Amino acid sequence: MAPDTVSLRYFLVLAQELNFTRAAARIGIAQPALSARMRRLEAELGTALLVRNTRSVELTTAGAALAESAPPALAALDRAWDTARSAAVGALGTLRIGYSLSAGAETAPALVDRLIRDNSGLEVGAVPMATPEISPAVADGRIDAGITRGEQPGDGVRRFLLRRSRIGVQLAQHHPLAERAEIEIADAAAYPLRLPDRAANPVVHDQLSALFRDTRPHPRFHTPAVAFDLSQRDLRDGVTLAPAGEAAATVQPAGLTWRPLRGAPGLTLHLVLPREQSPLHRRIRAVAKALARELHWLPD
Repeated sequence: MAPDTVSLRYFLVLAQELNFTRAAARIGIAQPALSARMRRLEAELGTALLVRNTRSVELTTAGAALAESAPPALAALDRAWDTARSAAVGALGTLRIGYSLSAGAETAPALVDRLIRDNSGLEVGAVPMATPEISPAVADGRIDAGITRGEQPGDGVRRFLLRRSRIGVQLAQHHPLAERAEIEIADAAAYPLRLPDRAANPVVHDQLSALFRDTRPHPRFHTPAVAFDLSQRDLRDGVTLAPAGEAAATVQPAGLTWRPLRGAPGLTLHLVLPREQSPLHRRIRAVAKALARELHWLPD
């Protein structure tokens, strides 16, 4: 049986000092206690490690061999303990995050960046996904976490509010409404409104279209056949406006700008985690919560 590591560490201090009094003072224990530890260590190994006399201590051949071989062994053991502790608190492993395209402009990159920066033992991968697919993928373990816009339905998951942002519209920089600091909902409704395909995100599609439910005449909704990020010609030409969250203001394509809609309710982004959470999931939650507080993503 290997000796206990505390006695082994005490032995290494004694091997450096070659004096019981100095070694005991350096360790912070009484000299008789150190002597007793060394006798037990020698008994466990079945061999003498030290040659003692009234003034000094010398290492035996076995003692010199142990003093040379023990430090790397203890360092490896320390690394093993650190690895186990990191795994226990979710700071080690492979993390897979799925995010909706609307979260890809700012929110998802900020969270991934913070996870990587603060947890060197984590390997983080993030992929864009269709919003309705994210919660089922978290529930069945295909991904570890998701970031979705709106209150997306889903069984077997828990949702945590990550960010609340104002709703506005993206529009061409030369559009007449771009001159305003805020745009009235009714004024925006006078133009064709570009909405995401309902099949891709029914929750947000319905939330955005509901903003204009009471305007008269009813607005014309335009749902392009291709994804928003692949074709923006109608926006650039000033033909349409695109209702969008505040994050759209941080990453503006050339020729476009963003203005808030006066009196519109906020959009929400949620972190989606499995209902049964591992240390890794709890780590994600803690990092996301700290990040949201630091970047003022949620009201106080």
